[in-house]
Amino acid sequence: MNSTRRHWFRWAGLGALAPLALAARSATAQAAAAGPTYSPRQPYRPVHTPNGWTLPHRMVGGVKEFHLVAEEIEHEFAPGCRAKCWGYNGTTPGPTLEAVEGDHVRIYVTNRLPEHTSVHWHGILLPSGMDGVGGLSQPHIQPGETYAYEFTLRQHGTHMYHPHADEMVQLALGMMGMFIIHPQAGEEMPLDRDYALLLHNFALHPGTYRPDPSVMQDFDLWTMNSKVFPAIAPLVARSGERVRIRVGNLSMWNHPIHMHGPKFVVTGGDGGRWPRQLWRPEVTEIVGVGQTRDLEFVAEPGDWALHCHMSHHTMNAMGHGIPNTLGVDQTGVEADIRKLLPGYMAMGQGGMAEHQEHTDSGHMKGPENTLPMMMGKGPFGNLEMGGMFTVIKVRDDLPADDFRDPGWYPNPEGTVANRVSSDPDFGTPARRGPPPGPSPTLEAKPVDHSKMKMG
Repeated sequence: MNSTRRHWFRWAGLGALAPLALAARSATAQAAAAGPTYSPRQPYRPVHTPNGWTLPHRMVGGVKEFHLVAEEIEHEFAPGCRAKCWGYNGTTPGPTLEAVEGDHVRIYVTNRLPEHTSVHWHGILLPSGMDGVGGLSQPHIQPGETYAYEFTLRQHGTHMYHPHADEMVQLALGMMGMFIIHPQAGEEMPLDRDYALLLHNFALHPGTYRPDPSVMQDFDLWTMNSKVFPAIAPLVARSGERVRIRVGNLSMWNHPIHMHGPKFVVTGGDGGRWPRQLWRPEVTEIVGVGQTRDLEFVAEPGDWALHCHMSHHTMNAMGHGIPNTLGVDQTGVEADIRKLLPGYMAMGQGGMAEHQEHTDSGHMKGPENTLPMMMGKGPFGNLEMGGMFTVIKVRDDLPADDFRDPGWYPNPEGTVANRVSSDPDFGTPARRGPPPGPSPTLEAKPVDHSKMKMG
């Protein structure tokens, strides 16, 4: 990529903001630290945003007022990987907005970015002039300015918000959030827990500290609420509780979200909770770019994986366009390459399962500020995951409204898969074709290192 495309931004100094913006920033920072406070009179079950938070509001003359601040932030994707991102009120994703169908809302947006911005309320019915498309439905919000959006909520459902100005850059750097509108009449089928997950991707090249907005497909950080596994918080529940997971997708790829354990029912999305006759049971649901989907299930005890089923999306930093070394005799390769690249390790002849062992032990050191491809420890060893992967943890004795990590599931005796033999010729399995092993006609030949070109 040439230098012109690498250097997208010319940073300009920003003057002091209006007292309104400074006060709002202080208030939202305090709210983020303390967590949202809920009134017992609220007509809905509050949404819990793992690794995130809910933006508090204030009532002014019967109007619910929120205040978003678009600004540069320092964000940690997981311990050992931080970057300069853009977000709202100090975080990416920005805080979750919650309101009720019929509410009249006023949302202040203060711009502390080095360029103009706007906010589009994704999927929400409102006047054209409040839709947030810079240049089309409103003037751009210039650096230092505060704009007000005001409209009445005429629907319910799982929605999102994001810029509609310099979208390629501002979305790529993390500017987005969830907007949850609860039904005025309450839920037809009450819920015990309500989660919100926003899917995204970042191109943080090895050794760098700012996401690259020019990448279209080869991302190295696939995130849930802007975190990668193992930093993604688990989703917890009590056995028998009815749980909803609201999934929004503002990444550059469609994601087949797969849940282990109990079968879930797809019950809604952008259009709100669907009529019961439209609900359908699934174990995997594709959430398209720009879509939201609501997944509901009754919790069963255990630790159940929840992840995108595109295998590269459950990895962290990966190399693209590298040679395929499966089955290749790499004898002597490591010593030769280390003459040019000290610390190089030959891997991949029999798979990549040893990758996490090498990185965890410190024997394989990657570039600074770059996460290993595989991470995470479980009760039985390495999990070898990353990216869009987390765990639903269901326990019999979990208190209501307790979202703390209960630790690993204590499987009842006799319910864990166990080894019955260490003999590769164990048993008499039925099979077709020749016995396993390399075919004489396909066996990999030793590499002639004298003919290898390095560079």
